[in-house]
Amino acid sequence: MIRRLQAVALDCADPVRLAEFYADLLGGRVVAHPEDPDWVEVHGFEGTPLACQRVDGYRPPEWPGQERPQQLHLDFDVDDLDGEEKRALALGARVLERTDQLRRGANWRIYADPAGHPFCLCLH
Repeated sequence: MIRRLQAVALDCADPVRLAEFYADLLGGRVVAHPEDPDWVEVHGFEGTPLACQRVDGYRPPEWPGQERPQQLHLDFDVDDLDGEEKRALALGARVLERTDQLRRGANWRIYADPAGHPFCLCLH
């Protein structure tokens, strides 16, 4: 039987840069592994650790297109959608869709991290 989810791993071209982005976004810390520079983790926040792994020839997902689909995305609960959007953008994210402004009753916005992975900030 599986005990727990150990990590969520994100493919990317620059694992240190992506780990730094998520560490800053989540208030965590970067944990590099000297024996494996292609694998960098983010710890120190509530939830499952994130891992960033270097992939040769990495190509980011295209959202919302399906030529290179997202395959997964991360959702983060926030108390202040505008404030957290401003912080995420300052850290290097980019807006993909402000869903809360397009769909009645929606409480999330969709962004891309510096490596192009979609993630959502969800007001709760």
